[in-house]
Amino acid sequence: MCFERVMQKKYFIAIVLEGELFERAEALKQELFELHGLKGSLRSPAHITLHRPFEWKEEKEAQLIETFEDFKSGKPFSIELNNFACFEPRVIYIDMKRSETLFELHNQLAIHARTRLGLLNEMEDMRGFHPHITIAFRDLKKPKFYELWSRFSTQKFEGSLEVKQFSLLKLESRWEICRNFNI
Repeated sequence: MCFERVMQKKYFIAIVLEGELFERAEALKQELFELHGLKGSLRSPAHITLHRPFEWKEEKEAQLIETFEDFKSGKPFSIELNNFACFEPRVIYIDMKRSETLFELHNQLAIHARTRLGLLNEMEDMRGFHPHITIAFRDLKKPKFYELWSRFSTQKFEGSLEVKQFSLLKLESRWEICRNFNI
Protein backbone atom coordinates (compact mmCIF):
# COMPACT_ATOMS: atom_id res chain seq x y z
CA MET A 1 0.00 0.00 0.00
CA CYS A 2 1.37 3.39 -0.98
CA PHE A 3 0.61 6.55 0.99
CA GLU A 4 0.80 9.90 -0.72
CA ARG A 5 2.23 12.58 1.52
CA VAL A 6 -0.11 15.55 1.93
CA MET A 7 1.81 18.82 2.11
CA GLN A 8 0.75 21.04 4.99
CA LYS A 9 1.70 24.71 4.81
CA LYS A 10 1.43 27.43 7.41
CA TYR A 11 -0.82 30.43 6.80
CA PHE A 12 -2.09 33.40 8.80
CA ILE A 13 -4.39 36.37 8.25
CA ALA A 14 -3.25 39.95 8.78
CA ILE A 15 -3.50 43.57 7.81
CA VAL A 16 -0.20 44.29 6.06
CA LEU A 17 1.01 47.87 6.28
CA GLU A 18 1.50 49.79 3.06
CA GLY A 19 3.35 52.83 1.81
CA GLU A 20 5.30 55.11 4.12
CA LEU A 21 4.16 53.35 7.33
CA PHE A 22 5.32 50.02 5.93
CA GLU A 23 8.70 51.55 5.03
CA ARG A 24 9.13 53.10 8.50
CA ALA A 25 8.26 49.86 10.31
CA GLU A 26 10.49 47.77 8.05
CA ALA A 27 13.36 50.26 8.56
CA LEU A 28 13.08 49.80 12.32
CA LYS A 29 13.19 46.01 11.96
CA GLN A 30 16.21 46.28 9.63
CA GLU A 31 17.99 48.61 12.06
CA LEU A 32 17.42 46.14 14.91
CA PHE A 33 18.91 43.43 12.74
CA GLU A 34 21.95 45.46 11.71
CA LEU A 35 22.72 46.85 15.18
CA HIS A 36 21.64 43.95 17.39
CA GLY A 37 21.38 40.86 15.17
CA LEU A 38 17.61 40.57 15.70
CA LYS A 39 16.18 38.90 12.62
CA GLY A 40 12.97 37.18 13.84
CA SER A 41 10.67 40.01 12.79
CA LEU A 42 12.25 40.16 9.32
CA ARG A 43 10.54 36.87 8.39
CA SER A 44 7.23 38.65 7.77
CA PRO A 45 6.14 42.03 6.37
CA ALA A 46 5.05 44.65 8.93
CA HIS A 47 1.51 43.65 9.86
CA ILE A 48 -1.32 43.42 12.40
CA THR A 49 -2.26 39.79 12.97
CA LEU A 50 -5.98 39.01 12.68
CA HIS A 51 -5.73 35.20 12.90
CA ARG A 52 -2.71 33.38 14.27
CA PRO A 53 -0.74 30.96 12.07
CA PHE A 54 -2.46 27.69 11.23
CA GLU A 55 -1.68 24.65 9.09
CA TRP A 56 -3.65 23.91 5.94
CA LYS A 57 -3.25 21.40 3.13
CA GLU A 58 -1.62 23.25 0.28
CA GLU A 59 -3.70 21.30 -2.22
CA LYS A 60 -6.80 22.89 -0.64
CA GLU A 61 -5.45 26.45 -0.78
CA ALA A 62 -8.10 27.41 -3.36
CA GLN A 63 -10.82 26.57 -0.80
CA LEU A 64 -9.10 28.80 1.75
CA ILE A 65 -8.91 31.67 -0.73
CA GLU A 66 -12.50 31.24 -1.86
CA THR A 67 -13.75 31.27 1.72
CA PHE A 68 -12.04 34.57 2.49
CA GLU A 69 -13.15 36.08 -0.82
CA ASP A 70 -16.72 35.48 0.42
CA PHE A 71 -16.02 37.42 3.63
CA LYS A 72 -17.20 41.03 3.75
CA SER A 73 -17.10 43.13 6.90
CA GLY A 74 -18.22 46.55 5.79
CA LYS A 75 -16.29 49.57 4.65
CA PRO A 76 -12.65 50.69 4.97
CA PHE A 77 -11.59 52.29 8.26
CA SER A 78 -8.58 54.03 9.84
CA ILE A 79 -6.20 52.87 12.54
CA GLU A 80 -4.08 55.38 14.46
CA LEU A 81 -0.58 54.16 15.35
CA ASN A 82 0.62 55.47 18.69
CA ASN A 83 4.23 55.04 19.84
CA PHE A 84 5.68 51.78 21.19
CA ALA A 85 4.71 49.24 23.81
CA CYS A 86 5.91 45.81 24.89
CA PHE A 87 5.05 42.37 26.17
CA GLU A 88 7.76 42.18 28.80
CA PRO A 89 10.38 40.69 28.55
CA ARG A 90 10.46 39.48 24.93
CA VAL A 91 8.42 41.64 22.52
CA ILE A 92 8.62 45.28 21.43
CA TYR A 93 5.95 46.59 19.09
CA ILE A 94 4.35 49.63 17.51
CA ASP A 95 1.16 50.30 19.44
CA MET A 96 -2.13 51.74 18.24
CA LYS A 97 -5.17 53.50 19.59
CA ARG A 98 -8.11 51.22 20.22
CA SER A 99 -10.34 50.82 17.17
CA GLU A 100 -13.74 49.24 17.72
CA THR A 101 -13.97 48.65 13.95
CA LEU A 102 -10.71 46.65 14.05
CA PHE A 103 -12.00 44.56 16.97
CA GLU A 104 -15.24 43.92 15.07
CA LEU A 105 -13.29 42.88 11.95
CA HIS A 106 -11.22 40.49 14.05
CA ASN A 107 -14.31 39.01 15.68
CA GLN A 108 -16.18 38.59 12.37
CA LEU A 109 -13.11 36.97 10.75
CA ALA A 110 -12.68 34.57 13.68
CA ILE A 111 -16.33 33.49 13.41
CA HIS A 112 -16.06 33.15 9.63
CA ALA A 113 -12.86 31.06 9.87
CA ARG A 114 -14.33 28.84 12.60
CA THR A 115 -17.72 28.22 10.97
CA ARG A 116 -16.58 27.93 7.34
CA LEU A 117 -13.16 26.29 7.75
CA GLY A 118 -13.06 24.86 11.27
CA LEU A 119 -10.11 27.12 12.18
CA LEU A 120 -9.72 28.06 15.81
CA ASN A 121 -7.82 30.99 17.21
CA GLU A 122 -7.17 29.42 20.65
CA MET A 123 -4.28 31.65 21.65
CA GLU A 124 -6.44 34.74 21.37
CA ASP A 125 -9.25 33.01 23.26
CA MET A 126 -6.88 32.78 26.23
CA ARG A 127 -5.06 36.11 25.92
CA GLY A 128 -7.57 38.27 24.10
CA PHE A 129 -7.01 40.25 20.91
CA HIS A 130 -4.25 42.83 21.32
CA PRO A 131 -3.53 44.38 17.89
CA HIS A 132 0.05 45.57 17.37
CA ILE A 133 2.94 45.63 14.88
CA THR A 134 5.87 43.59 16.16
CA ILE A 135 9.36 44.95 15.54
CA ALA A 136 11.34 42.62 17.86
CA PHE A 137 10.40 39.28 19.43
CA ARG A 138 11.44 35.59 19.36
CA ASP A 139 15.23 36.19 19.25
CA LEU A 140 15.10 39.15 21.68
CA LYS A 141 16.64 37.95 24.96
CA LYS A 142 15.87 39.52 28.36
CA PRO A 143 19.07 41.60 28.81
CA LYS A 144 18.78 43.03 25.28
CA PHE A 145 15.04 43.58 25.76
CA TYR A 146 15.61 45.90 28.73
CA GLU A 147 18.36 47.78 26.89
CA LEU A 148 16.15 48.31 23.82
CA TRP A 149 12.99 48.99 25.79
CA SER A 150 14.70 51.90 27.57
CA ARG A 151 15.14 53.44 24.09
CA PHE A 152 11.73 52.60 22.59
CA SER A 153 9.68 53.43 25.70
CA THR A 154 10.32 57.15 25.11
CA GLN A 155 10.47 57.13 21.30
CA LYS A 156 7.55 58.44 19.24
CA PHE A 157 5.88 56.66 16.34
CA GLU A 158 2.69 58.07 14.90
CA GLY A 159 0.72 57.60 11.74
CA SER A 160 -2.64 56.69 10.32
CA LEU A 161 -3.35 53.51 8.39
CA GLU A 162 -6.34 53.29 6.06
CA VAL A 163 -7.49 49.66 6.16
CA LYS A 164 -9.07 48.63 2.86
CA GLN A 165 -7.98 45.00 2.76
CA PHE A 166 -6.57 42.09 4.73
CA SER A 167 -4.16 39.44 3.53
CA LEU A 168 -3.64 35.70 3.64
CA LEU A 169 0.06 35.06 4.20
CA LYS A 170 1.84 31.79 3.49
CA LEU A 171 5.14 30.58 4.89
CA GLU A 172 7.67 29.75 2.21
CA SER A 173 11.26 30.62 3.18
CA ARG A 174 9.61 33.64 4.82
CA TRP A 175 5.99 34.83 5.20
CA GLU A 176 4.69 36.12 1.87
CA ILE A 177 1.34 37.53 0.83
CA CYS A 178 -0.61 34.76 -0.84
CA ARG A 179 -3.74 36.83 -1.59
CA ASN A 180 -5.31 40.16 -0.61
CA PHE A 181 -9.02 40.50 0.15
CA ASN A 182 -11.13 43.67 0.19
CA ILE A 183 -12.79 44.54 3.48
